[in-house]
Amino acid sequence: MEAFSLLGDGLVSALTPANLLWAFCGVLLGTAVGVLPGMGSAMAVALLLPVTFQMDPTAAFILFAGVYYGGTFGGATTSILLNTPGQASSIATTYEGHKMALAGRAPQALGTAVIGSFVASVIGTLVVALFAPVMVDFALKFGPGEYFALTVFSFVAVAAVVSGSVVRGIASLLIGLAIGLVGIDSQSGAPRFDFGSAVLLDGVDLIIVTVGLLALGEVLYVAAQGRHAPDLASIRSGKPWLKRRDLRRSWPAWLRGTALGTTFGPIPGSGAEIPTFLSLGAERRLAKRRERRGGEKSEFGKGAIEGVAGPEAANNGSAAGTLVPLLGLGLPTSATAAIMLAAFQQYGLQPGPVLFERNGDLVWTLLASLLIGSVLLLAINLPFAPLWAKLLKLPKPYLYAGITLFSVLAVYAINGSTVHLVMLLAVSLLAFAMRHFGVPVAPALIGVVLGPIAETELRRALAASAGDPSILVNSGISIGLYVMVVVAALLPLAAKLRRLRARRAEAARDSGNDGDGGGEEREPAGTASR
Repeated sequence: MEAFSLLGDGLVSALTPANLLWAFCGVLLGTAVGVLPGMGSAMAVALLLPVTFQMDPTAAFILFAGVYYGGTFGGATTSILLNTPGQASSIATTYEGHKMALAGRAPQALGTAVIGSFVASVIGTLVVALFAPVMVDFALKFGPGEYFALTVFSFVAVAAVVSGSVVRGIASLLIGLAIGLVGIDSQSGAPRFDFGSAVLLDGVDLIIVTVGLLALGEVLYVAAQGRHAPDLASIRSGKPWLKRRDLRRSWPAWLRGTALGTTFGPIPGSGAEIPTFLSLGAERRLAKRRERRGGEKSEFGKGAIEGVAGPEAANNGSAAGTLVPLLGLGLPTSATAAIMLAAFQQYGLQPGPVLFERNGDLVWTLLASLLIGSVLLLAINLPFAPLWAKLLKLPKPYLYAGITLFSVLAVYAINGSTVHLVMLLAVSLLAFAMRHFGVPVAPALIGVVLGPIAETELRRALAASAGDPSILVNSGISIGLYVMVVVAALLPLAAKLRRLRARRAEAARDSGNDGDGGGEEREPAGTASR
């Protein structure tokens, strides 16, 4: 009850006209920046850091929090409309969100995304406020072995469940892992797969991979289809209000996505990519289970609203969860959190266990501003969903030319290198080939993001144990994750065997019915001969 009282005091402080204005500016700026590929909330907070040096600390952190939440949602807009995520945490939204847009349901996709972000933000913030000490203790139990088990679980879950086909999922994952190996080995300092180029020593930037695999890969694929490509101009731009059927399918996905995001958010190194992809896989699996039990048919692959609701809720739930180690331990678990840590230090504040005691007013006002930012996020973005959806009515040549232009500018802005543009073209051609042969791109993206983390944590664990591999399974968390790995790997196989048995049983019934019918026809002839 004390936490509710302190949060109420924080709300009173955050609801002043000046602080409300800063929260509104932060959400608006974050949403605008999140739409731009390669920008994201981390870059926006970094650019605001020197500007806010003379501001009151409370107002500055309210502004940062608004940018953080706004940027987290902003990437969903282009993910749904243009199949181009504004940041890595919005990648999972593209798979069903863009298909909903192509099916004429872009406003509903944007509506369920913003409502899911609102629900996850509110619940996640309340969980952080009430259970921060418990979540900090949980995060502290993760060592190198647990991190490696977590990445392995993410690999298997995405490759086996999200992609549908295990073989193609593993092939895509291996492609992503190979891309992630490019650059200098963090342990030995030896260059790997650099092809003699100094630019490749830094590896392939995630922006290049994301833009190439998703945005330009889609552009090339649409161009190759010619007249057979979807006609975006015929897409309807209706209202963002969800029907009763949409709400019935969305609200459980919102809650499940929020639970996943809030759980993974406090874990250092997990990022928002893991819970968003796990949410996408869980919703797809549950939809197939409902279909097998005689429920409504799964719409995954054609634009399932659960495939937008779950990942977007997980995305914003993870954003709230990252505040737990930041405020409780002074440990940032994302790029934006790392810049906010620098902002704390700029004001002479040190996040950690004593922050709640020494600067409790600031902390509880910051948490309360997140609730206000969630309401503003809903109020700003929900009414404009039909307006955003009208972007799809632009003529196809202009629309895809604009996507290409912004994609190239986003990559060139990294450091102004033409080599990066060549890398972008290579990744785009790879993405086109993957689409042509039906290889999913989601496992490749997960491989690029988590591959280096898995390698680093594995080598750290083995170094700490002097090469003893038992360190990888010496905790309950690791064992539990590996059990989930086995289950995730066996689920597609079990589903295939179940379908095979069902087909065989159906074939046996059909042959039995044919035999009975044939006997009835032959009996009169036999009787006549007797």
